[in-house]
Amino acid sequence: MHLYSLVSLLFLSLGALVKCAAASDWCYSGCYHSPGQWADLGHPCGGKRQSPIDIVTAEVKTDPHLLNFTFVNFSSPRVIKSIVNDGQTVKCVLENNEVEVSEGGLNGTYSALELHFRWGDDEHHPGSEHTVDGHRYPMEMHVVSPKKGFSVQNAANDSEGIAILAFFINANDNEETLGPWSELTAYLTNDNGTVAMNHNISIDDLIGNVDPTKFYRYMGSLTIPDCSESVVWTVFQDPINVHTSLVERFPAKTGLTDVHRTTQALNGRSVFASPAVSPPGHSWCHEEEACQYGPSLWHTMPHSYCGAERQSPVDIEAQAAVPDESLGAFSFTNFDDKNAIMYIVNTGHSVKCVLKDDTVEVSGGGLQYNYSTLQFHFHWGSRDTNGSEHKVDSKRYPMEPKAGDITSSEQTNATSDMEVWRKLTSYVSAVENISSDFMDEISIDDLLGDVNRVEYYRYAGSLTTPSCNEAVAWTVFKESVKVDKDLMMLFPANTNYSSVFRPTQPLHDRIVYTTAAASNAADPADPAAPLLLLLLLTCLCACSRSVRL
Repeated sequence: MHLYSLVSLLFLSLGALVKCAAASDWCYSGCYHSPGQWADLGHPCGGKRQSPIDIVTAEVKTDPHLLNFTFVNFSSPRVIKSIVNDGQTVKCVLENNEVEVSEGGLNGTYSALELHFRWGDDEHHPGSEHTVDGHRYPMEMHVVSPKKGFSVQNAANDSEGIAILAFFINANDNEETLGPWSELTAYLTNDNGTVAMNHNISIDDLIGNVDPTKFYRYMGSLTIPDCSESVVWTVFQDPINVHTSLVERFPAKTGLTDVHRTTQALNGRSVFASPAVSPPGHSWCHEEEACQYGPSLWHTMPHSYCGAERQSPVDIEAQAAVPDESLGAFSFTNFDDKNAIMYIVNTGHSVKCVLKDDTVEVSGGGLQYNYSTLQFHFHWGSRDTNGSEHKVDSKRYPMEPKAGDITSSEQTNATSDMEVWRKLTSYVSAVENISSDFMDEISIDDLLGDVNRVEYYRYAGSLTTPSCNEAVAWTVFKESVKVDKDLMMLFPANTNYSSVFRPTQPLHDRIVYTTAAASNAADPADPAAPLLLLLLLTCLCACSRSVRL
């Protein structure tokens, strides 16, 4: 079988989950029962109908029965009774039996108890729980309503016992978006406890101009333990616009950051849209003429950083790299865990493998904190077109998987176990249009083999897909993993899209560093030249300190 050098960059999406003390049985970070261990609490958090999810608009089905809601007392200025900081989030407690939701495809009338919030860290580190085509908003607000006449316990035991209305919150600098949110955020405090609401603020005041006829619907769960699979989710398409300074008050004044659960596997569930929702489809893509926003127009998209000056990928000039003594060895935790991969999914832009929460970690390597690896995904070209995102000395390689990196080689003694890659790539055809649970026992170490993880480059950059957040420390390892070309070609062949990569971006005044002992990059004329990229998202926080490059 003909083999050749094929770089495939495995993309590890990493979030800083710092080990701080927590007072409750579960937490978002800093205790044993963080999200990856919630299922160990004896709750259904490891079930098949979990929330939140990524709403892939190209796969959404229109449901003609999802018509207008009936909202009772959403306009009342006196229904918010108090505001509570419970140490996990902030919630507004509503007056009993005053606020109701019905119609909109719901099976009955639901009585709203509270609304609460999910958020991240700052503008580069968004914190909505649901995502749309992979886009995460800065915040998300939930209006939680058990079925009318049901106790909370009875509602939690009913498959449609709880209706949650989810509103994305978008940050902007329009002074007109201050309003009632300015009054609400004045109540935020870092002290756990309850504060009586003394201002007249209605739910409609907070929702603003959101179109209530445009929404998505799916069956899911609570997003905190006990993760009861009893929720009818309504996720509104339009975001609430809130002034950036007020969005920033949530983490700043409460001391709580990254209070959101990661997206969960869809597991065959369908997501529906109301007839009023804008036609589904991916607004951005990797090929210029294939959609509304090709790579040259990403910078014009809403909430985009793609036109900023610290963008990725880049062309790495080996001779210009500056040695840095601080770039030492990495510490990889549970890279040998053969059960870390939960599922594999076709996102419509790539194929990604999602890992168990709080299982795989990276530290060292000149990084200040421990980082928990969430997923890895792939970028590729075609059989005739090279598709790596990064270049080394102006050479683009055939493929780039983000998290590790892969090449295929003319040699038969590849550095990784080819059987492992056969197992992994066997899932690609299974996820042509859906996600698939990962049933094989494969670790990241199995995929990387004996690749050298000591010699590497480092530079400050961005995500390579919209919204191109500039919160990434890129580590480019010099040695590659060698994988059979035919296995790599299963990605474009089975997903029906190719050229899944962003062109290189100007370096501007950035410096590319290299480990002090590292040799120069391999000869770019050598087809086996290595390229291994490890993406570290420094966008989340450690305790109350933000990670900065």
